[in-house]
Amino acid sequence: MIKVGLFGIGLDTYWSQFDGLLDRLKGYQLEIKEQLERPDVEVIDAGMVDTSYKANAAAATFNKEQVDVIVLFISTYALSQNVLPVAQKTNAPIIVLNLQPVKAIDYPTFNKIGDRGRMTGEWLAHCQSCVAPEIASVFNRAQIDFYMVSGYLKEPYVWSQMDEYLAAIKVVKHMRHNRVGLMGHYYNGMLDVYSDLTQQSAVFGNHFEIIEFGQLKHFRDEVSNEELQKKLSQFNHAFAVAADCEQEELERAAATSVALDKIVETYHLGSLAYYFEGVGDAAYENIVTSLIPGLTLLTGNNIPVAGEYEVKNVQAMKIMDLLESGGSFSEFYAMDFEQDQILLGHDGPAHFKIADGKVGLVPVPVYHGKPGKGLSIQMKVVNGPVTLLSVAQNHNGKIFFVVAQGESVAGETLQIGNTNSRYKFPISIRQFIDDWSKAGPSHHCAIGVGHHAGTLEKAAQLLGIEIVQIC
Repeated sequence: MIKVGLFGIGLDTYWSQFDGLLDRLKGYQLEIKEQLERPDVEVIDAGMVDTSYKANAAAATFNKEQVDVIVLFISTYALSQNVLPVAQKTNAPIIVLNLQPVKAIDYPTFNKIGDRGRMTGEWLAHCQSCVAPEIASVFNRAQIDFYMVSGYLKEPYVWSQMDEYLAAIKVVKHMRHNRVGLMGHYYNGMLDVYSDLTQQSAVFGNHFEIIEFGQLKHFRDEVSNEELQKKLSQFNHAFAVAADCEQEELERAAATSVALDKIVETYHLGSLAYYFEGVGDAAYENIVTSLIPGLTLLTGNNIPVAGEYEVKNVQAMKIMDLLESGGSFSEFYAMDFEQDQILLGHDGPAHFKIADGKVGLVPVPVYHGKPGKGLSIQMKVVNGPVTLLSVAQNHNGKIFFVVAQGESVAGETLQIGNTNSRYKFPISIRQFIDDWSKAGPSHHCAIGVGHHAGTLEKAAQLLGIEIVQIC
């Protein structure tokens, strides 16, 4: 649940001068409240703030309710002295709505009113932009970050912007409370993957729980036959299980999946990055070669999992999952210059939400680049708009986003027991791969369905980080 603190601003001197103006402006504020409300958004309306006393009261209300964001509606001209206390005495981002009631004043009708007093009152209902620079000036001088949306009350653009802000607020809030499990170690030699956990926590606010792989083995050793059968039933329901999957392999993977569920429950995890080889120890090799089905179930259940201990990318996957767009672990597979398309995919966990049809569970004779063999998943991303997100870190240690919007398109893919799909971008794939690579992400990224660059840009603003949008 996201809590939005809403307040309007106006000048109390006007109310006795212009009959009906206050009620009219309160009506506009009610419309804004109704636009913001939804099942996962609660609006705390502090009413019309037109004195410094009311400003202090609004701040106290917002603090008591622990709002996640404050929406300031400029209803007419107002004194900035009634705005600053709200910003100074709260600790939530502020979005300024500079909204006229209509697209433009009906000038012929306005000028026919004749009574200059009534005409002034009518104008004051439309003069929201008068105070926008004043508020911005005061916020800038007070070093208070704010965001502004200008437009008119029923304009689709305005509410699409607010939808993106609310989605971004949700991402930032949930990332701050997310517990990320880290199990195993980095894939040796992937220098681009190595991450600064302290900086990740500093930016996103999440907790990292470092987990011994032995804990997973402990849980797996205790799996009961009842738990095993229940998990096998879940496999058959969630996956299109290939006919050549051996029962022994299914049972190995099911036992590991039960243990993974217990890891998540024990440490209250919202995401997980892992890698382990277990070379020379048959018990550990048995576990690490049976992880993929269970990790895919977790990913599809809003607990994204990144292989190869790719911490930055599991952050990206969690963000995309919070946007309800999936967020599958991906890397670049091949370029198709004939179709001007590029293939991306990866072995390991995928996200059911973005699959074109049921996710396949298939045996693979060798895990390329990793020890052993076992079950893997076969999946294609559904055709339509997609967003690629990479959480990256530059030479100064600063974290930033790399984003691209494109399309998942039809065409031949590689049937090798991996997720892989074809993608097309507004620019040529030659330019795309050059620009994407030069931006400085790791070779992994998260893919989600839908176009979310606007929301990700707002999330970056709220996090205080840069964003590089490729296309």
